[in-house]
Amino acid sequence: MSSVKVAVRVRPFNSREIARESKCIIEMNGATTSIVNPKVPPGTNDSVKRFNFDYSYWSHDPNDSDFTTQSMVYGDIGEEMLQHSFDGYNVCIFAYGQTGAGKSYTMMGRQEVEGQEGIIPMVCKDLFRRIKETATEELKYTVEVSYMEIYCERVRDLLNPKNKGNLRVREHPLLGPYVEDLSKLAVTDYQDIHDLIDEGNKARTVAATNMNETSSRSHAVFTIFFTQRRHDGITDLITEKVSKISLVDLAGSERADSTGAKGTRLKEGANINKSLTTLGKVISALAEMVRKHYNLSLFFLHFSIR
Repeated sequence: MSSVKVAVRVRPFNSREIARESKCIIEMNGATTSIVNPKVPPGTNDSVKRFNFDYSYWSHDPNDSDFTTQSMVYGDIGEEMLQHSFDGYNVCIFAYGQTGAGKSYTMMGRQEVEGQEGIIPMVCKDLFRRIKETATEELKYTVEVSYMEIYCERVRDLLNPKNKGNLRVREHPLLGPYVEDLSKLAVTDYQDIHDLIDEGNKARTVAATNMNETSSRSHAVFTIFFTQRRHDGITDLITEKVSKISLVDLAGSERADSTGAKGTRLKEGANINKSLTTLGKVISALAEMVRKHYNLSLFFLHFSIR
């Protein structure tokens, strides 16, 4: 099993792109994604660039026979991640790409429309389904969640939006980095999580730009703390297996001239781009560690623009 996996997804044209009569320059064949350069004569060495990923998802035209749905993305990535969490590993999925690329749709989707739920609600729904199927007198489960956003380098608690203060990031000698005073709420079923996600999304910072009418101006991190408590009837001992599922919807990278950003929007974009550049360096370092046979449990979900 690879510790880092990368998937790329192409979305349909939006109304702005349709009005401009844009042409799709992305092609996908299996796990290979090709980018056609329209400014270069066809058949030359630089006319097509090909890249191989763990998954390439064609979601550009719903009428195509190979169109990739939300549930198909979850089946490839979400189910595997959930299984690893049951095995006791910490796992992470995050969406990265330009503003307006469809990251929030893939991660959160439209919860009110059946079949269009994103990875986050589907993971939560599947988690409680598996808990219901496997819980016994000897095996008990507890689930807690937190939801925060990072806006202009400041951490906000989306489950307690009245707290306007900047939460501090600390590091525990055994448990690693954590956010001080971040709300962690116990949940007992999917509806509890659904309601908390809905409230958190309402408190998240969004704004309109030329590229996206509802651009996410912050990184949102939804974390599930999942504890499996097993009682051994022979030894009368109780053992615990704790795992953490981090589901991240990153703010979109952007160019100021494309988004028309000014004032506050420009400051937001600068902070977004700075943090994404740093994240890229972290991913490169993790990939290098994987090549050196370190055992890491991080899943990287990358959604491109079009």
